[in-house]
Amino acid sequence: MATFNVSLGRDGPGLLERDLAKGDDPQIKTVLAIINTVRPDILLLNDFDYDYGSVALGLLAAQLEQSGLRYAHKFALRPNSGMMTTLDLDGDHRTFGPGDAQGFGDFAGSQGMAILSRFPVLTTEVRDFSALLWKDLPGAKLPRQFDKPFPSDTAQAQQRLSSKGHWDVPVELPDGSVLHLLASHPTPPVFDGPEDRNGLRNRDEIRFWSLYLDGAALAGFDARAPASFVILGDLNADPNDGEGSHSAISNLLAHRLVQDPLPVSRGGVDASQRQAGQNQKHTTDPSLDTVDWDESRTPGNMRVDYVLPSSDLTVSGAGVFWPAPDQERFELVGSDGQTGSHHRLVWVDIER
Repeated sequence: MATFNVSLGRDGPGLLERDLAKGDDPQIKTVLAIINTVRPDILLLNDFDYDYGSVALGLLAAQLEQSGLRYAHKFALRPNSGMMTTLDLDGDHRTFGPGDAQGFGDFAGSQGMAILSRFPVLTTEVRDFSALLWKDLPGAKLPRQFDKPFPSDTAQAQQRLSSKGHWDVPVELPDGSVLHLLASHPTPPVFDGPEDRNGLRNRDEIRFWSLYLDGAALAGFDARAPASFVILGDLNADPNDGEGSHSAISNLLAHRLVQDPLPVSRGGVDASQRQAGQNQKHTTDPSLDTVDWDESRTPGNMRVDYVLPSSDLTVSGAGVFWPAPDQERFELVGSDGQTGSHHRLVWVDIER
């Protein structure tokens, strides 16, 4: 199974569908080639625009099928991104901007999540926690400025926790057992002010999964941790480097019910050494990096995308699709790391 932030969010509704239908978009072609190279049985897509009826997702699946990779089962829910409110949620003293949606987005469905699976998705048993209010998460740390709730009590009373969503999606495996996909895409812990709104939200979006596995009481939701699961997604947090709460992701990696397969690549090491800059200050092993961010504007390359199986599963292999210059398919990432997506596909093989 795999997670892949495909960076296919577009600037407006219907544009991703248009680009997929045209069939000549070089970025989409590269994303398709990467998926076809790894060929996961189960794939979570991050940063993929949602539309009613999942038309864009169907087009992507159809193009993969033309290459012999058939995903019989597709799943997506409307994300919180672009779900507009009437409140000033980002504190800019304006309303109806992209930061005033429940999750940052210019339009409803912007940069959502989707699942492609060779195995049946038990849709009637899906648990969607996307409506959970941030204030109702046990131990939530809500932003404050000048010793007042930021941006207001009214905003915090309606602010959801999930930037995109928190899903528990059961999949029936060929042996009849059920594997739960715990999917999310927390907000980046940047692009805010001294109140650290995005940093705190990223922390709590990640903490949600630790609390869920612990069976914590969640307002309006029955927290029942599944027996066999895989946490997967772009969590926008490195355990050591960059901004945000390093403890939130470190605690999840060390959770008693979770195992970290430590997927690696040679390409991550090469890119870190070749691009230097901020990467030279990092303490996370660059072979674990999953994103190639511009060193001149960002903290550089980091580990932010994860596939974390439950401890009862046997891991037989793991990796990050990031070929080094002397390896096959290096052209799919390119020397600048931006050919298809600045994120890398992360995969893990598991056995019962």
